[in-house]
Amino acid sequence: MTDLQLRGNTNQENYQTLKGQAVRKFMGFYVYILASCRNGTLYVGMTDDLARRIWEHQIGAVPGFTRKYDVKMLVWFERYESRESAFQRERQLKKWSRIWKLDLIEKTNPGWRDLTEDVGP
Repeated sequence: MTDLQLRGNTNQENYQTLKGQAVRKFMGFYVYILASCRNGTLYVGMTDDLARRIWEHQIGAVPGFTRKYDVKMLVWFERYESRESAFQRERQLKKWSRIWKLDLIEKTNPGWRDLTEDVGP
């Protein structure tokens, strides 16, 4: 679901729609990278509910970096079985140089497609 599709409904309706699309078999812990645009501002995060967290970023629900710099496009994510392994990976990526993060994105998503649709069925 794109940002444009979200605008017609209330925030709660949008969340329920995205939440309903989440695939239960993919439950776990996620490390993800958001971008403002191709080669734009990057944000690395971790969550146990990827659909909800991406929705929060897209609507600017939480004040902070992603809202300030309009970072909404999901360009990369990985799933982990444990919170600890996801946390370790997030810390690792946050220490990486920008070029390493760009290379990681380019290897798995060379077109910089918004992967938000991929968190649903």
